[in-house]
Amino acid sequence: MSGSLRQLLRSPLFLVVAVVVLWFSAAFLIYPSAKVLTTVFAPEGEFSFSAIQRLLSSERAMDSLRNSFVLALVLSMTVNAVGIAIVLITRYFDVKGSRMLWLGYATTLVYGGIVLVAGYKVIYGEHGFVTKLLQGLIPGLDPAWFSGMFAVVFVMTFATTGNHLLFLGNALAKVDHQTIEAARMMGASEWTVLRKVVMPTLMPTVYALTILTFLGGLGALAAPQVLGGKDFQTITPMILTFANAPSSRDLAATLALILGFATIALLAVLNRLEKGGTYFSVSKVPTVLQRQRIRNPLANAAIHVLAYALFGVYAIPPVLIVLFSFTNASAIQSATLGWDSFTFANYARVLTDYTAIWPFLVSIGYSAVATVVVVFGLLFVARILQRFRGPVTAAIEYVLHIPWILPSTMIALGLILAYDHGEWIVGNMVLTGTVAILAIAYVVHKIPFTLRMLKATFAGVDGHLEEAASILGAGSFETFRRVLLPIVAPTAAAVAALNFNSLLDDYDTAVFLAHPLYQPLGIVIKNATSEDTLSDATALTFVYTVILMVITGATMWLVYGRGLSRPRKRRRRTSALPATAKAGSEATDPTQPARSLAGASKE
Repeated sequence: MSGSLRQLLRSPLFLVVAVVVLWFSAAFLIYPSAKVLTTVFAPEGEFSFSAIQRLLSSERAMDSLRNSFVLALVLSMTVNAVGIAIVLITRYFDVKGSRMLWLGYATTLVYGGIVLVAGYKVIYGEHGFVTKLLQGLIPGLDPAWFSGMFAVVFVMTFATTGNHLLFLGNALAKVDHQTIEAARMMGASEWTVLRKVVMPTLMPTVYALTILTFLGGLGALAAPQVLGGKDFQTITPMILTFANAPSSRDLAATLALILGFATIALLAVLNRLEKGGTYFSVSKVPTVLQRQRIRNPLANAAIHVLAYALFGVYAIPPVLIVLFSFTNASAIQSATLGWDSFTFANYARVLTDYTAIWPFLVSIGYSAVATVVVVFGLLFVARILQRFRGPVTAAIEYVLHIPWILPSTMIALGLILAYDHGEWIVGNMVLTGTVAILAIAYVVHKIPFTLRMLKATFAGVDGHLEEAASILGAGSFETFRRVLLPIVAPTAAAVAALNFNSLLDDYDTAVFLAHPLYQPLGIVIKNATSEDTLSDATALTFVYTVILMVITGATMWLVYGRGLSRPRKRRRRTSALPATAKAGSEATDPTQPARSLAGASKE
């Protein structure tokens, strides 16, 4: 159902929303990006390549560029290898204890980012529990063995396979079992079936996950900054270093611009590759995929050994984090566990001491404000974009997707450069260094994902409901409030929960824009990883991590778990619906992970 431009202009709701969206897009999406370009190519008001020349002459900057691309390429291979392996172990092969294995592999879904990196450093670092254990087994082991490129690749490999569990696992579940049986009847071996029948159907998802992985490695900040040491620094930590010095901000802008161009180029190349193949099952009556028994005893034993070895790698850090959250500072320092060190003092301090709980309150405040603003505002925007289709709304939609094609580092730096002085577009206010600028960045960061999900939800609403409301005399706003909003509310709540959850432990954006007196949890956790704060601050970090894991786990269950726990009832309810109605309802169901893959590309 599409409306004409005349209907669009007659809508008071559109006019109000259009003015707000156009102002916000110009002020916080277009102008900051243009400011980065002018800082690089016209620093003094005249066209110049001086910033690029300075960058090329900086050995540190060129090393960071090389390291970033090397890291992205390596992660594209290691993450896909591990991610595909754990999906096959838990969803394709008949492996004993697959449910428990899945829970272990899924631990990275409930903690990640700077929280996960800090946890790995405390566990595997110079004073870590694993390091102390290894030193007892390997005398003379360097305490700083877990650093440099190896540590960064190791942590990021296991930290970013959660997308494979959600999206690749969902794609694997759609593989037709009859096709596999037909290939077996024609004499194909297990390896041939996997390579020529199963994997080709998964390639679109693998391509998308490769994009996520490469972009994540290219713009990595927390892992290289915490674990890379002096010998392995990447683009984003270097951008942060240059951005902190006003005289070097042109170098920071140049690096951010290179990061943005690399992102756009990668998306174009991989989308081209994805279009070059055929990835679908040809069975007319698909059947549910059944777990495949590994008939070769040696291969079966090898798969089981690999499965439980990976389980140990995934499960050890969160288990130790929970245990050490109940110990005192001396036990953490010596990496020893005992009943005499067991205490609830860490939790009592976080929950009762204002200075300890303050970072958590700041993070909750930022996350709540950004989530409410972006979800509430985009409810109207998504409805208008879905209801009125034309060149104007298409242009607005493209502008709102800018944060998808630009790295968060470039957006944050653009806001710094644009508003470190008064600008008329924001009422001549200086925003850099204020509390508001981080909230603005969070809203910008969450716009594309939220818009895509809400627009898809509105598209699945039956148009006859709106027509019936109009016949009964309801206005456009009354129809939206009483008919449409209750239908899209569950998806909006799910999107809000995911947005809130992902912003709680944000570090990559906060480290650029946070106010010194209102530093969110991500920065506090990062500061606790330095050697001079290893004790009380580290103990509180463990408590913060456990609380975040509980919040994230509850959110994941509310968004995914409840919908997946009653599939039979859902099938009975939808069995009488027309095929088009069922397709629309599935496309907007937030409990279906694969449907939100495109929206997660920048999360």
